[in-house]
Amino acid sequence: MAPVKKLYLPDEQATRALGQRLGSAARAGDVVALHGELGAGKTTLVHGLAAALAIAGPVPSPTFVLVREYEGRLRLWHVDAYRLADSDEALAIGLDECLPGDGVTCVEWAERIADLLPASTLSVSLATDGDGRSARVSAPDLARWLGEEEA
Repeated sequence: MAPVKKLYLPDEQATRALGQRLGSAARAGDVVALHGELGAGKTTLVHGLAAALAIAGPVPSPTFVLVREYEGRLRLWHVDAYRLADSDEALAIGLDECLPGDGVTCVEWAERIADLLPASTLSVSLATDGDGRSARVSAPDLARWLGEEEA
């Protein structure tokens, strides 16, 4: 079982900062699975990750196009699996080309294509409550993502 760390994210800025932290640790071939209800902060986290990858310009949700690709320190594949029925549909549109890709792949609504994700995937589950957000972060190599002292 992969190690898990629970983090409190009091506001949108903290969610973005977590994304920046993860983006700073990211390497080519990494996959980040994002989970959470609508409005939980998945795209906000990707904004921070993209900033850490030195990606300029806006990084909108790919809900209607399914995949957006950005160039930076590493290529970022931003996937939104919300509209996909299952992994077969993801394969039919060629999504396997960026799982893992030559950069970092972030998948919103990753539970819809979970069987396509590699065992090394970093999983971030975001939840909202009255005081902000919380994140459950897990990965086989969690220490690399969060720092040795915090994993």
